[in-house]
Amino acid sequence: MNSNASLLQLKHVTQVYGSGQKRFVAVQDVNLTMNEGEFVALLGPSGCGKSTLLRIITGLQPATEGRVLYRGAQLKGINPNSSIVFQSFALFPWLTVLENVEVSLKARGVPPRLAVTRALDLLDRVGLDGFETAYPRELSGGMRQKVGFARAMAVEPELLCLDEPFSALDVLSAEALRGELLELWTGGRIPTRAILMVTHNIEEAVIMADRIVVMDKVPGRVVTDMKVSLPHPRMRKDPKFLEVVDRVYGILAGQTLPEHLEMGTAPGEPGRTRALPHIVLNELIGLMEFLDTMPNDRVDIYRLAEELVMNSDRLLRLIDAAELLGFATIAHGDITLTPLGETFAEASILARKEIFATRIRRLPVFRWLAAMLTATDGHQLKWNVIQTALELEFPSEEAQRQLDSAVNWGRYAEILAYDDDAELISLEPALGGQTPEQGGKQEGAGKPH
Repeated sequence: MNSNASLLQLKHVTQVYGSGQKRFVAVQDVNLTMNEGEFVALLGPSGCGKSTLLRIITGLQPATEGRVLYRGAQLKGINPNSSIVFQSFALFPWLTVLENVEVSLKARGVPPRLAVTRALDLLDRVGLDGFETAYPRELSGGMRQKVGFARAMAVEPELLCLDEPFSALDVLSAEALRGELLELWTGGRIPTRAILMVTHNIEEAVIMADRIVVMDKVPGRVVTDMKVSLPHPRMRKDPKFLEVVDRVYGILAGQTLPEHLEMGTAPGEPGRTRALPHIVLNELIGLMEFLDTMPNDRVDIYRLAEELVMNSDRLLRLIDAAELLGFATIAHGDITLTPLGETFAEASILARKEIFATRIRRLPVFRWLAAMLTATDGHQLKWNVIQTALELEFPSEEAQRQLDSAVNWGRYAEILAYDDDAELISLEPALGGQTPEQGGKQEGAGKPH
Protein backbone atom coordinates (compact mmCIF):
# COMPACT_ATOMS: atom_id res chain seq x y z
CA MET A 1 0.00 0.00 0.00
CA ASN A 2 1.39 3.38 -1.03
CA SER A 3 1.36 5.44 2.15
CA ASN A 4 2.41 8.58 0.26
CA ALA A 5 -0.50 8.66 -2.20
CA SER A 6 -3.00 11.37 -1.31
CA LEU A 7 -6.49 9.96 -0.91
CA LEU A 8 -8.51 12.80 0.59
CA GLN A 9 -8.05 16.56 0.89
CA LEU A 10 -10.19 19.13 2.66
CA LYS A 11 -9.37 22.69 1.65
CA HIS A 12 -10.76 25.54 3.79
CA VAL A 13 -13.97 23.64 4.54
CA THR A 14 -16.61 25.60 6.45
CA GLN A 15 -20.11 24.48 7.42
CA VAL A 16 -22.73 27.06 8.36
CA TYR A 17 -26.27 26.30 9.50
CA GLY A 18 -29.11 28.81 9.35
CA SER A 19 -28.97 32.30 7.94
CA GLY A 20 -29.15 35.93 8.96
CA GLN A 21 -29.11 36.40 12.73
CA LYS A 22 -29.59 32.65 13.25
CA ARG A 23 -26.35 31.79 11.49
CA PHE A 24 -24.23 29.19 13.30
CA VAL A 25 -20.74 28.20 12.18
CA ALA A 26 -20.35 24.50 13.00
CA VAL A 27 -16.99 23.98 11.25
CA GLN A 28 -14.61 26.73 10.18
CA ASP A 29 -11.70 26.71 7.71
CA VAL A 30 -10.70 23.06 8.13
CA ASN A 31 -7.74 21.79 6.12
CA LEU A 32 -6.94 18.09 6.21
CA THR A 33 -5.05 15.61 4.04
CA MET A 34 -5.26 11.83 4.32
CA ASN A 35 -2.93 9.45 2.53
CA GLU A 36 -3.27 5.78 1.70
CA GLY A 37 -2.28 3.51 4.56
CA GLU A 38 -3.28 5.96 7.30
CA PHE A 39 -5.59 5.43 10.26
CA VAL A 40 -6.59 8.95 11.33
CA ALA A 41 -8.63 9.84 14.42
CA LEU A 42 -10.69 13.04 14.56
CA LEU A 43 -10.68 13.79 18.28
CA GLY A 44 -12.46 16.52 20.16
CA PRO A 45 -15.23 17.43 22.60
CA SER A 46 -18.88 16.87 21.78
CA GLY A 47 -20.19 19.59 19.48
CA CYS A 48 -16.88 20.41 17.75
CA GLY A 49 -18.09 19.32 14.31
CA LYS A 50 -16.38 15.92 14.00
CA SER A 51 -19.48 14.12 12.72
CA THR A 52 -20.30 17.06 10.46
CA LEU A 53 -16.90 16.69 8.80
CA LEU A 54 -17.48 12.97 8.38
CA ARG A 55 -20.77 13.62 6.58
CA ILE A 56 -19.06 16.17 4.32
CA ILE A 57 -16.22 13.75 3.52
CA THR A 58 -18.61 10.92 2.62
CA GLY A 59 -20.78 13.28 0.59
CA LEU A 60 -23.85 12.96 2.80
CA GLN A 61 -23.97 16.76 2.94
CA PRO A 62 -22.19 19.50 0.98
CA ALA A 63 -19.89 21.98 2.69
CA THR A 64 -21.04 25.60 2.77
CA GLU A 65 -17.57 26.75 1.72
CA GLY A 66 -14.33 25.08 0.67
CA ARG A 67 -13.45 22.06 -1.42
CA VAL A 68 -13.37 18.30 -0.84
CA LEU A 69 -11.00 16.46 -3.16
CA TYR A 70 -10.87 12.69 -3.49
CA ARG A 71 -7.85 11.41 -5.38
CA GLY A 72 -7.39 14.95 -6.66
CA ALA A 73 -10.92 15.31 -8.09
CA GLN A 74 -13.64 17.55 -6.68
CA LEU A 75 -16.18 15.47 -4.77
CA LYS A 76 -19.74 15.88 -6.04
CA GLY A 77 -22.54 14.08 -4.26
CA ILE A 78 -22.08 10.80 -2.40
CA ASN A 79 -18.50 9.50 -2.33
CA PRO A 80 -18.78 6.01 -3.90
CA ASN A 81 -15.33 5.08 -2.57
CA SER A 82 -16.28 5.49 1.09
CA SER A 83 -18.60 3.87 3.57
CA ILE A 84 -19.53 4.76 7.13
CA VAL A 85 -20.17 2.89 10.38
CA PHE A 86 -22.38 4.78 12.83
CA GLN A 87 -22.42 4.58 16.63
CA SER A 88 -25.93 3.14 16.52
CA PHE A 89 -25.97 -0.29 14.94
CA ALA A 90 -28.45 0.79 12.23
CA LEU A 91 -29.36 -2.77 11.23
CA PHE A 92 -32.64 -3.84 9.64
CA PRO A 93 -34.31 -5.90 12.40
CA TRP A 94 -36.40 -7.92 9.92
CA LEU A 95 -33.32 -9.12 7.99
CA THR A 96 -30.88 -11.83 9.01
CA VAL A 97 -27.19 -11.10 9.61
CA LEU A 98 -26.35 -12.29 6.09
CA GLU A 99 -29.17 -10.25 4.53
CA ASN A 100 -28.08 -7.12 6.42
CA VAL A 101 -24.64 -7.38 4.82
CA GLU A 102 -26.01 -8.32 1.40
CA VAL A 103 -28.29 -5.28 1.27
CA SER A 104 -25.38 -2.86 0.81
CA LEU A 105 -24.02 -4.99 -2.04
CA LYS A 106 -27.38 -5.19 -3.77
CA ALA A 107 -27.65 -1.40 -3.57
CA ARG A 108 -24.35 -1.21 -5.49
CA GLY A 109 -25.66 -3.58 -8.18
CA VAL A 110 -23.51 -6.57 -7.20
CA PRO A 111 -24.94 -9.82 -8.70
CA PRO A 112 -26.79 -11.95 -6.08
CA ARG A 113 -24.37 -14.91 -6.12
CA LEU A 114 -21.32 -12.69 -5.77
CA ALA A 115 -23.10 -10.70 -3.04
CA VAL A 116 -23.71 -13.86 -1.00
CA THR A 117 -20.12 -15.05 -1.43
CA ARG A 118 -18.63 -11.70 -0.46
CA ALA A 119 -20.99 -11.27 2.51
CA LEU A 120 -20.17 -14.75 3.85
CA ASP A 121 -16.45 -14.07 3.49
CA LEU A 122 -16.67 -10.82 5.44
CA LEU A 123 -18.81 -12.33 8.19
CA ASP A 124 -16.15 -15.00 8.56
CA ARG A 125 -13.41 -12.36 8.76
CA VAL A 126 -15.16 -10.42 11.54
CA GLY A 127 -15.83 -13.59 13.52
CA LEU A 128 -19.54 -14.08 12.80
CA ASP A 129 -19.30 -17.37 10.92
CA GLY A 130 -22.22 -19.48 12.11
CA PHE A 131 -24.52 -16.51 12.79
CA GLU A 132 -25.53 -15.87 9.17
CA THR A 133 -29.20 -16.80 9.75
CA ALA A 134 -29.52 -15.04 13.11
CA TYR A 135 -31.54 -11.85 13.49
CA PRO A 136 -30.14 -8.68 15.15
CA ARG A 137 -32.30 -9.23 18.26
CA GLU A 138 -30.43 -12.49 18.89
CA LEU A 139 -27.02 -10.79 18.97
CA SER A 140 -25.12 -8.87 21.64
CA GLY A 141 -24.27 -5.20 21.07
CA GLY A 142 -20.70 -6.07 20.04
CA MET A 143 -21.90 -8.66 17.55
CA ARG A 144 -24.45 -6.28 16.06
CA GLN A 145 -21.70 -3.70 15.55
CA LYS A 146 -19.59 -6.39 13.84
CA VAL A 147 -22.43 -6.79 11.36
CA GLY A 148 -22.26 -3.02 10.81
CA PHE A 149 -18.52 -3.28 10.12
CA ALA A 150 -19.04 -6.19 7.73
CA ARG A 151 -21.78 -4.31 5.87
CA ALA A 152 -19.60 -1.20 5.53
CA MET A 153 -16.61 -3.22 4.30
CA ALA A 154 -18.67 -5.40 1.94
CA VAL A 155 -18.60 -2.69 -0.74
CA GLU A 156 -14.79 -2.67 -0.46
CA PRO A 157 -14.46 1.04 0.36
CA GLU A 158 -11.12 2.73 -0.10
CA LEU A 159 -12.01 5.03 2.81
CA LEU A 160 -13.74 3.53 5.83
CA CYS A 161 -15.30 6.17 8.10
CA LEU A 162 -16.21 5.35 11.69
CA ASP A 163 -18.51 7.67 13.65
CA GLU A 164 -17.85 6.81 17.31
CA PRO A 165 -18.42 3.12 16.49
CA PHE A 166 -17.65 1.81 19.99
CA SER A 167 -19.45 4.39 22.12
CA ALA A 168 -22.73 2.43 22.35
CA LEU A 169 -20.98 -0.71 23.60
CA ASP A 170 -20.07 -1.80 27.10
CA VAL A 171 -16.39 -1.46 28.06
CA LEU A 172 -15.39 -5.08 27.44
CA SER A 173 -17.23 -5.41 24.11
CA ALA A 174 -15.74 -2.12 22.89
CA GLU A 175 -12.23 -3.23 23.85
CA ALA A 176 -12.62 -6.57 22.07
CA LEU A 177 -14.00 -4.98 18.91
CA ARG A 178 -11.21 -2.38 18.79
CA GLY A 179 -8.64 -5.16 18.93
CA GLU A 180 -10.37 -7.16 16.22
CA LEU A 181 -10.64 -4.16 13.89
CA LEU A 182 -6.95 -3.35 14.40
CA GLU A 183 -6.04 -6.97 13.68
CA LEU A 184 -7.94 -6.83 10.38
CA TRP A 185 -6.42 -3.44 9.47
CA THR A 186 -2.79 -4.07 10.40
CA GLY A 187 -2.94 -7.57 8.92
CA GLY A 188 -4.20 -6.28 5.56
CA ARG A 189 -7.29 -8.48 5.78
CA ILE A 190 -9.72 -5.78 4.65
CA PRO A 191 -9.71 -3.98 1.28
CA THR A 192 -9.75 -0.52 2.88
CA ARG A 193 -6.97 1.94 1.95
CA ALA A 194 -7.48 4.32 4.87
CA ILE A 195 -9.61 4.66 8.01
CA LEU A 196 -10.99 7.89 9.46
CA MET A 197 -12.49 7.54 12.95
CA VAL A 198 -14.43 10.15 14.91
CA THR A 199 -14.07 9.82 18.67
CA HIS A 200 -14.01 11.85 21.88
CA ASN A 201 -12.15 9.06 23.72
CA ILE A 202 -8.48 10.02 24.03
CA GLU A 203 -7.17 6.54 24.88
CA GLU A 204 -9.14 5.04 22.00
CA ALA A 205 -7.52 7.48 19.57
CA VAL A 206 -4.00 6.76 20.86
CA ILE A 207 -4.55 2.97 20.87
CA MET A 208 -5.75 2.87 17.25
CA ALA A 209 -4.63 5.82 15.14
CA ASP A 210 -1.44 6.73 13.28
CA ARG A 211 -2.45 10.41 13.37
CA ILE A 212 -4.68 12.32 15.75
CA VAL A 213 -6.37 15.46 14.47
CA VAL A 214 -7.52 17.40 17.54
CA MET A 215 -10.50 19.72 17.14
CA ASP A 216 -11.89 22.49 19.31
CA LYS A 217 -15.41 23.90 19.20
CA VAL A 218 -17.31 27.17 18.76
CA PRO A 219 -16.60 27.08 15.93
CA GLY A 220 -15.25 23.60 15.15
CA ARG A 221 -11.67 23.87 13.95
CA VAL A 222 -8.43 21.89 13.87
CA VAL A 223 -6.02 22.90 16.61
CA THR A 224 -3.40 20.13 16.31
CA ASP A 225 -2.46 17.40 13.84
CA MET A 226 -0.05 14.99 15.50
CA LYS A 227 1.52 11.68 14.48
CA VAL A 228 1.44 8.64 16.74
CA SER A 229 4.58 6.66 15.92
CA LEU A 230 4.04 3.82 18.41
CA PRO A 231 4.08 0.30 16.92
CA HIS A 232 1.03 -1.99 17.14
CA PRO A 233 -0.13 -3.56 19.37
CA ARG A 234 0.08 -0.66 21.80
CA MET A 235 0.29 -1.26 25.52
CA ARG A 236 -1.59 1.09 27.86
CA LYS A 237 1.10 0.80 30.54
CA ASP A 238 3.93 1.64 28.13
CA PRO A 239 5.52 4.95 29.26
CA LYS A 240 5.61 6.14 25.63
CA PHE A 241 1.88 5.44 25.30
CA LEU A 242 1.18 7.33 28.53
CA GLU A 243 3.30 10.23 27.29
CA VAL A 244 1.19 10.58 24.12
CA VAL A 245 -2.08 10.35 26.07
CA ASP A 246 -0.86 12.98 28.51
CA ARG A 247 0.12 15.29 25.65
CA VAL A 248 -3.34 14.97 24.07
CA TYR A 249 -5.04 15.69 27.40
CA GLY A 250 -2.89 18.80 27.65
CA ILE A 251 -3.95 19.96 24.19
CA LEU A 252 -7.67 19.40 24.83
CA ALA A 253 -7.65 20.88 28.32
CA GLY A 254 -5.73 23.91 27.04
CA GLN A 255 -4.41 26.67 29.26
CA THR A 256 -6.42 28.90 31.57
CA LEU A 257 -6.86 32.31 29.96
CA PRO A 258 -7.31 35.68 31.66
CA GLU A 259 -10.78 35.85 33.20
CA HIS A 260 -12.30 38.24 30.64
CA LEU A 261 -11.27 35.89 27.84
CA GLU A 262 -12.23 32.72 29.72
CA MET A 263 -15.76 33.99 30.38
CA GLY A 264 -16.43 35.20 26.84
CA THR A 265 -19.24 37.63 26.12
CA ALA A 266 -23.00 37.73 26.57
CA PRO A 267 -25.42 36.81 23.75
CA GLY A 268 -25.78 39.71 21.35
CA GLU A 269 -22.42 41.23 22.28
CA PRO A 270 -19.36 41.19 19.98
CA GLY A 271 -17.06 38.24 20.56
CA ARG A 272 -17.54 34.59 21.47
CA THR A 273 -20.54 33.67 23.60
CA ARG A 274 -19.17 31.21 26.13
CA ALA A 275 -21.20 27.99 26.24
CA LEU A 276 -21.88 26.44 29.63
CA PRO A 277 -20.35 22.94 29.92
CA HIS A 278 -22.95 20.16 30.10
CA ILE A 279 -22.23 18.65 33.50
CA VAL A 280 -23.86 17.11 36.55
CA LEU A 281 -23.30 19.59 39.38
CA ASN A 282 -22.84 16.88 42.00
CA GLU A 283 -20.00 15.49 39.90
CA LEU A 284 -18.34 18.92 39.86
CA ILE A 285 -18.62 19.11 43.64
CA GLY A 286 -17.19 15.60 43.91
CA LEU A 287 -14.28 16.54 41.67
CA MET A 288 -13.46 19.61 43.78
CA GLU A 289 -13.55 17.52 46.96
CA PHE A 290 -11.34 14.86 45.40
CA LEU A 291 -8.76 17.39 44.22
CA ASP A 292 -8.74 19.01 47.64
CA THR A 293 -7.62 15.71 49.20
CA MET A 294 -4.72 15.20 46.78
CA PRO A 295 -1.24 15.56 48.34
CA ASN A 296 0.11 17.63 45.42
CA ASP A 297 -1.23 20.99 44.30
CA ARG A 298 -0.85 20.13 40.61
CA VAL A 299 -2.66 16.99 39.44
CA ASP A 300 -2.03 15.32 36.07
CA ILE A 301 -5.38 15.28 34.24
CA TYR A 302 -4.70 11.91 32.61
CA ARG A 303 -3.89 10.34 35.99
CA LEU A 304 -7.05 11.95 37.34
CA ALA A 305 -9.13 10.24 34.64
CA GLU A 306 -7.58 6.90 35.61
CA GLU A 307 -8.22 7.37 39.32
CA LEU A 308 -11.81 8.50 38.82
CA VAL A 309 -12.46 5.83 36.14
CA MET A 310 -14.05 8.53 34.00
CA ASN A 311 -13.95 8.94 30.22
CA SER A 312 -12.01 11.90 28.88
CA ASP A 313 -14.97 13.83 27.43
CA ARG A 314 -16.91 13.80 30.70
CA LEU A 315 -13.87 14.73 32.79
CA LEU A 316 -12.84 17.56 30.46
CA ARG A 317 -16.34 19.07 30.68
CA LEU A 318 -16.10 19.06 34.48
CA ILE A 319 -12.66 20.66 34.30
CA ASP A 320 -14.00 23.24 31.86
CA ALA A 321 -16.72 24.17 34.36
CA ALA A 322 -14.23 24.38 37.24
CA GLU A 323 -12.02 26.64 35.13
CA LEU A 324 -14.95 28.84 34.06
CA LEU A 325 -16.05 29.31 37.67
CA GLY A 326 -12.55 30.16 38.84
CA PHE A 327 -12.24 27.02 40.97
CA ALA A 328 -9.22 25.65 39.10
CA THR A 329 -6.52 26.58 36.61
CA ILE A 330 -5.12 24.43 33.81
CA ALA A 331 -1.54 24.38 32.54
CA HIS A 332 0.52 21.78 30.64
CA GLY A 333 -2.04 19.01 31.14
CA ASP A 334 -2.29 19.60 34.91
CA ILE A 335 -5.12 20.99 37.02
CA THR A 336 -4.59 23.07 40.16
CA LEU A 337 -7.27 24.17 42.61
CA THR A 338 -7.38 27.92 43.18
CA PRO A 339 -7.80 29.25 46.74
CA LEU A 340 -11.47 29.79 45.86
CA GLY A 341 -11.72 26.18 44.66
CA GLU A 342 -10.23 24.96 47.93
CA THR A 343 -12.67 27.12 49.89
CA PHE A 344 -15.59 25.75 47.85
CA ALA A 345 -14.45 22.14 48.38
CA GLU A 346 -14.20 22.60 52.16
CA ALA A 347 -17.31 24.75 52.64
CA SER A 348 -20.68 23.75 54.08
CA ILE A 349 -23.63 23.04 51.80
CA LEU A 350 -25.09 26.55 52.19
CA ALA A 351 -21.70 28.26 51.86
CA ARG A 352 -21.06 26.36 48.64
CA LYS A 353 -24.33 27.61 47.23
CA GLU A 354 -23.37 31.19 48.09
CA ILE A 355 -19.94 30.85 46.48
CA PHE A 356 -21.48 29.25 43.40
CA ALA A 357 -24.10 31.98 43.13
CA THR A 358 -21.46 34.71 43.40
CA ARG A 359 -19.43 33.09 40.62
CA ILE A 360 -22.23 32.48 38.14
CA ARG A 361 -23.53 36.04 38.54
CA ARG A 362 -20.21 37.09 36.96
CA LEU A 363 -20.79 34.96 33.88
CA PRO A 364 -21.97 37.02 30.90
CA VAL A 365 -24.70 34.54 29.95
CA PHE A 366 -26.21 34.77 33.47
CA ARG A 367 -25.98 38.57 33.49
CA TRP A 368 -27.78 38.55 30.16
CA LEU A 369 -30.45 36.16 31.44
CA ALA A 370 -30.96 38.13 34.68
CA ALA A 371 -31.27 41.38 32.69
CA MET A 372 -33.96 39.83 30.45
CA LEU A 373 -35.94 38.60 33.45
CA THR A 374 -35.55 41.84 35.41
CA ALA A 375 -36.95 43.83 32.48
CA THR A 376 -40.27 41.91 32.53
CA ASP A 377 -43.33 42.21 34.75
CA GLY A 378 -43.05 39.59 37.47
CA HIS A 379 -39.42 38.97 36.50
CA GLN A 380 -40.33 35.84 34.55
CA LEU A 381 -40.34 34.58 30.99
CA LYS A 382 -41.53 31.51 29.13
CA TRP A 383 -38.88 28.88 28.47
CA ASN A 384 -39.38 29.04 24.70
CA VAL A 385 -38.91 32.83 24.64
CA ILE A 386 -35.44 32.55 26.19
CA GLN A 387 -34.55 29.53 24.07
CA THR A 388 -35.50 31.46 20.92
CA ALA A 389 -33.17 34.27 22.00
CA LEU A 390 -30.35 31.76 22.58
CA GLU A 391 -30.91 30.30 19.11
CA LEU A 392 -29.39 33.49 17.72
CA GLU A 393 -26.11 32.23 19.24
CA PHE A 394 -26.43 28.43 19.13
CA PRO A 395 -28.15 25.76 17.01
CA SER A 396 -31.59 24.82 18.32
CA GLU A 397 -30.54 21.65 20.16
CA GLU A 398 -27.54 23.34 21.73
CA ALA A 399 -29.63 26.37 22.74
CA GLN A 400 -31.99 23.99 24.53
CA ARG A 401 -29.07 22.32 26.32
CA GLN A 402 -27.59 25.69 27.24
CA LEU A 403 -30.84 26.86 28.79
CA ASP A 404 -31.25 23.55 30.60
CA SER A 405 -27.75 23.97 32.08
CA ALA A 406 -28.37 27.63 32.97
CA VAL A 407 -31.59 26.77 34.80
CA ASN A 408 -29.97 23.88 36.68
CA TRP A 409 -27.00 26.03 37.69
CA GLY A 410 -29.30 28.93 38.64
CA ARG A 411 -31.58 26.73 40.73
CA TYR A 412 -28.67 25.22 42.60
CA ALA A 413 -27.43 28.75 43.34
CA GLU A 414 -30.99 29.76 44.32
CA ILE A 415 -31.04 32.70 41.93
CA LEU A 416 -33.43 31.15 39.38
CA ALA A 417 -36.70 29.27 39.72
CA TYR A 418 -38.57 27.16 37.20
CA ASP A 419 -42.25 26.25 37.06
CA ASP A 420 -42.48 23.09 34.98
CA ASP A 421 -46.28 23.23 34.53
CA ALA A 422 -46.27 26.79 33.21
CA GLU A 423 -42.79 26.47 31.64
CA LEU A 424 -41.82 29.74 33.32
CA ILE A 425 -38.30 30.77 34.33
CA SER A 426 -38.10 33.47 36.98
CA LEU A 427 -35.69 35.23 39.30
CA GLU A 428 -35.70 34.24 42.94
CA PRO A 429 -36.90 37.03 45.31
CA ALA A 430 -33.42 37.93 46.51
CA LEU A 431 -32.41 38.89 42.99
CA GLY A 432 -35.64 39.87 41.29
CA GLY A 433 -37.88 41.04 44.08
CA GLN A 434 -40.90 38.89 43.19
CA THR A 435 -43.02 37.00 45.69
CA PRO A 436 -42.25 33.35 46.46
CA GLU A 437 -45.41 32.35 44.57
CA GLN A 438 -44.03 33.99 41.45
CA GLY A 439 -40.83 31.96 41.79
CA GLY A 440 -42.62 28.78 40.74
CA LYS A 441 -41.95 25.24 41.87
CA GLN A 442 -38.59 24.42 43.39
CA GLU A 443 -38.40 20.66 43.11
CA GLY A 444 -36.68 18.79 40.26
CA ALA A 445 -34.17 19.92 37.69
CA GLY A 446 -34.52 21.87 34.47
CA LYS A 447 -37.13 21.42 31.78
CA PRO A 448 -37.60 17.75 30.86
CA HIS A 449 -36.95 16.93 27.22
